[in-house]
Amino acid sequence: MARRKTYLQNAALLTACGLVLRVLGMGFRVVLSAYLGSEGMGLYQLILAVYMVFVSLATAGINVASARLAAQSLARGRGMAATLHDLCGTALLFGCMAMMLQVLLAEPAARFLLHDTRAILALQILAPSLPFMAAAGAVRGCFLAARRVHPNVIAQLIEQFVRMAIAIAALRALARWGAGYGCAAVVLGNTISEGVSCALMFAFAAKTPEFARRRDEPLQPYTQKELYAIVLPVEGSRLLASGLQAVESSLIPYTLALYTGSRADAMAQYGSLKGMALPLLFFPFSVLSALSGLLMPEITRAHTKGDNAATRRLVFTMLKVTGAFSLAAGAGFVLFGAPLAGFVYRDAEVGEYVRILGFVAPFMYLESMVDGVLKGLGEQLATFYYSLADSVLRIAAIRLLLPRYGMAAFLGIMIASNLFTFTLNLARMLHCIQKPPPVKGAV
Repeated sequence: MARRKTYLQNAALLTACGLVLRVLGMGFRVVLSAYLGSEGMGLYQLILAVYMVFVSLATAGINVASARLAAQSLARGRGMAATLHDLCGTALLFGCMAMMLQVLLAEPAARFLLHDTRAILALQILAPSLPFMAAAGAVRGCFLAARRVHPNVIAQLIEQFVRMAIAIAALRALARWGAGYGCAAVVLGNTISEGVSCALMFAFAAKTPEFARRRDEPLQPYTQKELYAIVLPVEGSRLLASGLQAVESSLIPYTLALYTGSRADAMAQYGSLKGMALPLLFFPFSVLSALSGLLMPEITRAHTKGDNAATRRLVFTMLKVTGAFSLAAGAGFVLFGAPLAGFVYRDAEVGEYVRILGFVAPFMYLESMVDGVLKGLGEQLATFYYSLADSVLRIAAIRLLLPRYGMAAFLGIMIASNLFTFTLNLARMLHCIQKPPPVKGAV
């Protein structure tokens, strides 16, 4: 009973924190769009696409490994001091490697992938954030394993406030020099805030009883084989996925420029869609994220126990709630998306994108929720294959269609892509909940 109470309290706290961070993030985007404009937002999105490749290298595997191995140490009745120490050492290794690679590749990535040398400075400024992000992620995983979410929540909130304050102050000084310097100002806030967040996580860890060293604690709480059996598959899949997304992101303004005849116009269209319209479109999804945080562990638990009736009941509850909410949100965007975007961004083009994508918003929301259910059912490999196939098809379609039909083609590609992945994921999920959980070790 006490464990369930703790779970519900943690879920409620994480949900509230997620909602606050979404609101702050949306407000921050509005401020950025006012300083950077549509073209600057496009450049910012391209910078983030490349940055996420190195973030995947620095954090993807170690974040998953830290939660699993820390929980394993607790389950074995061992202290977590050695586990935390070793995980942080591994995280810093990956983080420093990613940092050096990003510094070395910033210029060629900006020049040959993004086709925009204005991104070089921002990519170089972002690089030092990677070791901080990796080490903080390792500590966060240990806190989650110990069922302590307060440190994560406090650190994330402070991190967001620091990021916003520094970015806005730097934008006031640098934005007038052009989009490249404006983006550099924004990411300066990111790098400093990651350092602050990392310091806070270590400060909390130093005061946490579970992380105190015990006399009987083994010096090697897990083997390197256990560590890299988790890290390497996750790293490989995340790197491939983020790499394909970076290629896709770089192709969009490049092919749009072939259609419009102007790189500036293409970047503005890209920034209006990716940097402004999509964040607004997904803002209501924060409510469903709260539902996901509560339902997904319950679905996983029921499926693991082989309770198919409970699994199906929870899944269909999720589908009903998500369906009703997403239909209401989609209708709202179709009817009021244009005036809403005009009020928020003062940009009619953004409003048109929001109105058009409002028709497919219900499928976007449902696809995200179904993807989460599949991962809870242990179907990560299936979702990865679907995502990989979708990325390859999107890249091919962008390269073929955008130079001929422009942004109208990309909107069509987005809609077709979402329907494609939604259909595959939904079919897989319905198949999985009709059968008992797979035998351990089975393919």
